[in-house]
Amino acid sequence: MHIVCSGGGPAGLYAALLLKQQHPNDCIEVFEQKPPNGSLGAGLILPEGLRDTLRVADAPTAEAIEQALIGWDTIAIQRGTHHIRSGGHRLSGIARQQLIEIFTHHCHQLGVILHMGQSAENSHTQQCDLMIAAEGVHSPLRQQYAAVFQPRIQESQCLYLWLITSHVEKALTLSFQNTPDGWFHAHVYPYADGLSSFIIEAPTQNWQQAGLLQADANRLLAWGEATFADLLQGRALRIQPGASKLIQPFKHVQCESWVAQHGRYPIVLMGDAAHTTHFSIGSGTRLALEDAIALAHCLKTKPSSKEGWMEALGQYEQQRRVAVRKLQNAARNSQEWFENVALRAHLTLPTFAYSAVTRSQRMSHEDLRRRDPAFIHEVESAFAAPSVQPMQAAAYADKCLPLFTPYRVRDVILKNRIVVSPMAQYQAKNGMVGDYHLMHLGARALGGAALVMTEMTSVSPQGRITPACAGIWNEAQMQAWARITQAVHEHSDARIGIQLGHAGPKGSTPVPWHESPQPQLGASEHDDTYPWPLISASALPYDKGHSAVPRAMTRQDMDQVLEQFKGATRHAAQAGFDWLELHCAHGYLLSAFISPLTNRRTDEYGGDLTARLRYPLEVFTAIRSEWLAHLPISVRISACDWVLGGTTPEDAVEIAKAFKAVGADMIDCSSGQVSPLQQPIYGRMYQTPFSDRIRQAAQIPTIAVGAITDADQVNGILAAGRADLCAIGRPHLAHPAWTLEQAVRMGSQQVAWPHSYASGQAWAERYFQTKA
Repeated sequence: MHIVCSGGGPAGLYAALLLKQQHPNDCIEVFEQKPPNGSLGAGLILPEGLRDTLRVADAPTAEAIEQALIGWDTIAIQRGTHHIRSGGHRLSGIARQQLIEIFTHHCHQLGVILHMGQSAENSHTQQCDLMIAAEGVHSPLRQQYAAVFQPRIQESQCLYLWLITSHVEKALTLSFQNTPDGWFHAHVYPYADGLSSFIIEAPTQNWQQAGLLQADANRLLAWGEATFADLLQGRALRIQPGASKLIQPFKHVQCESWVAQHGRYPIVLMGDAAHTTHFSIGSGTRLALEDAIALAHCLKTKPSSKEGWMEALGQYEQQRRVAVRKLQNAARNSQEWFENVALRAHLTLPTFAYSAVTRSQRMSHEDLRRRDPAFIHEVESAFAAPSVQPMQAAAYADKCLPLFTPYRVRDVILKNRIVVSPMAQYQAKNGMVGDYHLMHLGARALGGAALVMTEMTSVSPQGRITPACAGIWNEAQMQAWARITQAVHEHSDARIGIQLGHAGPKGSTPVPWHESPQPQLGASEHDDTYPWPLISASALPYDKGHSAVPRAMTRQDMDQVLEQFKGATRHAAQAGFDWLELHCAHGYLLSAFISPLTNRRTDEYGGDLTARLRYPLEVFTAIRSEWLAHLPISVRISACDWVLGGTTPEDAVEIAKAFKAVGADMIDCSSGQVSPLQQPIYGRMYQTPFSDRIRQAAQIPTIAVGAITDADQVNGILAAGRADLCAIGRPHLAHPAWTLEQAVRMGSQQVAWPHSYASGQAWAERYFQTKA
C-alpha cells in the first residue's frame, strides 16, 4: 500500500512512523513544504497523561521524548507585582523542533521516505492509496475540499504575540499587567534548557489602543520587555524561529467531516487541520499525536477495498470526535476566560488565581486540594472571610468549604449556597397545592439546602403550563401555600422561595406523562376549561405545527397580566415566602417578550433589546413595589437561546443590567427552551459560563444552574467567583437530603443535621469512610 502524508509536523511524522511500524512493506511518504530546521513554534506543552499514551504506542520514541522534556509542577499567577502559586500540576515542555527531530530520526530508521522542502502536490502522489492531511491550521487540502470537510473557522477576540526568552523558572507562569491601554497577559513556560516560551495576549482593541498592530519587531520587543519587566527581571525577549506574522488571532477550527474522497484515494484530516484548541490549555499537540495513534489503530487490519478503507477512516473520525469535542469545549472556556480578564480584575488575588487555574472547568476543587492543600486553604479562607467569623473558620480545621458558607441577600441569611431548583411537579388541582407539595418541599428543606424554591407558580388560570400546575391567584391557594411555608419554617432552618410566572405561548398543554390532552376540568374559579386560549408577545406558536397559536397581547392584556403578577406577589407575601423569583426564561410569557425569536412586535414593546425588555421590566417594577422591601427578588433568564438570531450571552449581560437597575437582587442564569430549534452544547456545568459572565460584567450576584451534580463542582464554581449560589435540580429529585450527604462525603463539619436525623449522620459517616 502507498500512503502519503502531507505535512511534516508532529502529527504527520508520528502517523507515518506508527503506520510504517505496523506495515513495514508499505510505502509511507511524508511531504513537508518547510525545509529541515524550519519548524515554526518555539516550545510545546505535553500535558499530564500523554506520556503514558506514547509509551504504549511506541516505546522508543516515548523514551527519547521523555529524555528531552523539561518538567514542572507549578502554575504561578502574577497580577501586577503580586504573586500566588498552585502546585502539583505535572506538566512538561519540549522544543517543537526537537520533537520533530525525534520523530524524523525514528522515521528514517523505519524506512519512511521524507521529502523536506517539498509539497505533496505532484503526479507521484496521485498514485497513492491514502492521503493524510496533517498540514496544520492553514491546511491547503482542507481548503481545496472545503465543500466536503465543511470547516468552520472562528477567530478569537484576542490577538497573541509568540516570543521566546531566556529561562524564567520551572513553572507555567500567567502574568497579568494592567496598562493605560488595558490588560495584557503572558503565558510563560520552559521548553528547553535556558529557554522559555513567552506568549503575550490581549483583546484586539488593547493592541490597537497601544498602537502596536503595525509596529515592527524591535518596537514590539521593547514594549513587551517594559510591560512585563517585573517578571523578566532584565531578560530580553526574542521573536520565535520561523515567525512570518507577529501579532495574530487564534483560529478555532472545527470540521463537519474529516474524510473526503479524491479520485481513487481518500483524504483524511489530522491534528490542527481537523481541529484546534486554544494554546492556553496546552493540548493541541496532545490531540494531534492521539489522532495519529487512533488512525494507525483503525488501519491496522489492512482493509482490502476502497470500502474497507473508508470504513476504517470513518471509525477513526468517530472515535476521535468525542475526545476532541471535550477538549475543544474546555479550550473554549479557557479562551473566553482570557478574552475577559478585565471583567475579573476586581476579584481578590486568591479568587482570581483560582479562577485562572480552573478556567477550563476540567480541574475540580478536590483535585486542587490533593495537588496543593496550602493553595486551597488560602482560597477557601479568602472566600469565607466576608461571611464567616475567624473563630468559626478555625473550628472547621483545614476545610471551610465555599459550599457551606453563609450568604446574605437583603435581610435573608442563607445557611449555605445550595438552592433546590424550581421543578415542575404537575400535582396541583385547580391551581391548588396540597399534601404532595408539603411532602416534596418539606423533605428537601430537611435535606440541608439553604433555599427551597417552588415550581413555577402561575399568576392566573391561563398562565399555567398544564391543568396540573400550581397557582397563587386566589386566597384559597395562598392559604394552601401558607401551610407549606409554615411547616418549612417550623421544622427546618431552610428558607423557602416562590417562582412566579406565566406560561404564555407554552401554556395549555397536557401533563407530560399523559399521552393525549386531558378532558375538560373546570380549571378555575371562572369555570375555564382545558384547553384555554394563549397569549404572547407575538402571534407565534412555540412549536409550529404542534403548539397552538397565541394571540398577540394588546395593551389591555398587558395591564391585566401586570395586575395578576401584582396580586400573586401580595399573596406570596401573605403566605410567608422568604424569597421571590420572577420567571423570565424558557420561552414563557415574559421570556417571549425578551427574545427576538418570539417578539416580532412593531410597537414600543418590540424591536431592539431595550424595547423588548420594556414589558418584563414593567412587571418587575410592579412586583418589587408589592413585595416586602427587606426580602429579595431574583430573576431567571435564558442567557442564550442556542439559536442563530436569538438571545446571546452578550445580550444576557444587558438584560441583567436592566433588571439590576430596577431593583433585582440576583440573576438566575439558565438558558434555552425558547425555541425547539435550539442546539445547546451540553456538558458538565455547561451553563455556568453564563453565570460567570453576567456576574462579572453586570456586577450582580448570580445563581448557577445546569448539570451541576456534586459538591466538588459547587465548590469550584463558588471559589472561582462564577456564581454566588448554585441551584441543584435533578439530584434533589433523586435524593432529598443531597446537601447533607455531600457534607458527609466531603468530610465537612460545617453542616448541622436535624436532631432527629443524628443517627443517620453517624451511619452515613461510617458508610462513606468504608467507601473511601
